[in-house]
Amino acid sequence: MSDACCTGDARVPGKQSEAQRPTAQLTWPMALAGGAIATGAALAWFGFSWWALGFYATAIALTVAGPARAARRSLLARTLDIHVLMMLAVAGALILGEWLEAAAVVWLFGVAQWLESRTMGRARRAIRSLMTLAPNEALVRRDDDVVMVPVATLAIGDVVLVRPGERVPIDGRVLAGESAVNQASVTGESFPVEKATDDSVYAGSLNGNGSLDVEVTRLASDSTIAHIIHLVERAQAQRAPMQTLVERFARLYTPVVVGLACVIAIVPPTIGTVEALSWSGGLWGVWAYRALVLLVVACPCALVISTPVTIVSALTVAARAGVLIKGGASLEQLAAVRCVAFDKTGTLTDGRVSVTDVRGVGGATSDDVLSVAASLEARSEHPIGRAIVARARDAGLHVTAGERFRALPGLGAEGLVDASPVVIGSHRFFESRQMCTDAVHQQMAQIESTGSTPVLVARDGATLGVIGLTDRLRDGGAEAVAALRTAGIKHIVLLTGDTRRSAESVRLASGVDVVYADLMPADKVTSIEMLRREHEVVAMVGDGLNDAPAMATAEVGIAMGVTGTDVALATADVVLMSDDLSKLPFAVRLGRDAVRTIHTNIAIALGLKLAFIVLAAAGVATLWMAVLADTGASLLVVANGLRGTGAWSGRDGGSGLDTR
Repeated sequence: MSDACCTGDARVPGKQSEAQRPTAQLTWPMALAGGAIATGAALAWFGFSWWALGFYATAIALTVAGPARAARRSLLARTLDIHVLMMLAVAGALILGEWLEAAAVVWLFGVAQWLESRTMGRARRAIRSLMTLAPNEALVRRDDDVVMVPVATLAIGDVVLVRPGERVPIDGRVLAGESAVNQASVTGESFPVEKATDDSVYAGSLNGNGSLDVEVTRLASDSTIAHIIHLVERAQAQRAPMQTLVERFARLYTPVVVGLACVIAIVPPTIGTVEALSWSGGLWGVWAYRALVLLVVACPCALVISTPVTIVSALTVAARAGVLIKGGASLEQLAAVRCVAFDKTGTLTDGRVSVTDVRGVGGATSDDVLSVAASLEARSEHPIGRAIVARARDAGLHVTAGERFRALPGLGAEGLVDASPVVIGSHRFFESRQMCTDAVHQQMAQIESTGSTPVLVARDGATLGVIGLTDRLRDGGAEAVAALRTAGIKHIVLLTGDTRRSAESVRLASGVDVVYADLMPADKVTSIEMLRREHEVVAMVGDGLNDAPAMATAEVGIAMGVTGTDVALATADVVLMSDDLSKLPFAVRLGRDAVRTIHTNIAIALGLKLAFIVLAAAGVATLWMAVLADTGASLLVVANGLRGTGAWSGRDGGSGLDTR
């Protein structure tokens, strides 16, 4: 029962509240205090009451300093929290001569504080362990030599040697070598991934049997694993709406409890008999004792901690599975999702686009079309651009990187090739620029008849030809859609800038309900707004720059972590680090389990409090029972929060990842 639990301090890895910092140091004083209480109770049993009081006083002295300081801070801040309630109970018990119970109150409070901190620490350690995955030094090739340098000094463009069995020190691109790399610590993937020239590798991933030369593409402070740690820490610092509501309730609830205790201590004996004038006996003593019991048992600690412990453990379980959920608010929204909208290329499909056909127009040959398109796309990172460049190189065509390349989200791209303006893009884009002819439409129709998507290429304002592209459904895509339905998602749609014919083929293969095709980025936003009106809480899953506005419009934006652009990742509320769509239904189920557990914890905390408040007012409950009830309620909601999110069972969405 730390300050964090009763004042709303954020559960952030690497940060500790005042109450959490001394926890480990208080282990031996608590042990001594427990021994002193047991010794005092034994002496009292044999009639050595004065000796017993000395041991009780020792136990109180060993354990009261921390709660007393916290209570003083609360009073200076004009707030009433668990520490104030506890110190009132201890002081009152001493006034009433209940030294054993005063010692037991403060000792059990310390034990509960220590146990809670230990339990919460388990969730934090899983994230902290990520910090140690990436090595601090790296082997760098410098002037035909290999030298060891600190990772923090690496610059973009440096070439790092990663030997077999070593961890990759930095995010980069493979220049030479082949190896299987275990990147479970970053993406949550269960099996090593084969890496070869031009493939990306992540800091903290474990190299297999091959040696790799890796070109640094991101600084150490900007690596993927650094972003993961930052995102999880920031997520754990953000409060969920339910958590804020509970804390607001607790701030109102605590003064009411203190007022009720004062009423119980004063009113009944005041209207009672004259013999109630003694504070150590009679009605005054009886009702003062009951008021003290009420102060202890009504402590809102279990209520306040019921939400953050569940959220922190859920976020940690998700991160271990390669799913980054950016805060409790996103977790709650994820639990409420009833409609999911998918982007097509790179999201529901695997993004490995291939060229199926190249057709020239107006005397241009297929090689002319492919060469110009590849030269423009040589600077592009889009799957379509990479596919066109790969096809040109396979055909043995000379590809000269163009200049002034500019991506046009949802439309295509433009730039200069050999000083000539070149444009590549969709049919809609070419129609808007009035570059379509009957010959272009004829070639497009033939490509579409095969199920491929046509992309048009123009130079100097005239259309050169049409390139046919196809993209296959991502492995596990249909299974993920079916699992979403099982998880309670009522409506699943596909939003794409692709042609309807191509989108319909993906719909049939994946099992989504509805397709919205030929969409610009603004059209996707309009579609999301329409879906929100119909289904209230909508999630948008995407990977590209053109998906970012729709992801921001949806209640929950979900980005593909490997293929996703930086803008999509920054916009998203949830990131699937391994691009594994099976993690999406896992995340939805995790969110719903977490919210269900929070509701259960609140019911447990309030139910136990109300029951013991009645028992305290009726004089049935003792201070011992009150302390045990309060401690038990706190530990019960902590245990249930970890159980309900799978933090104890090691549930990780099937990744097999363990970062302990």
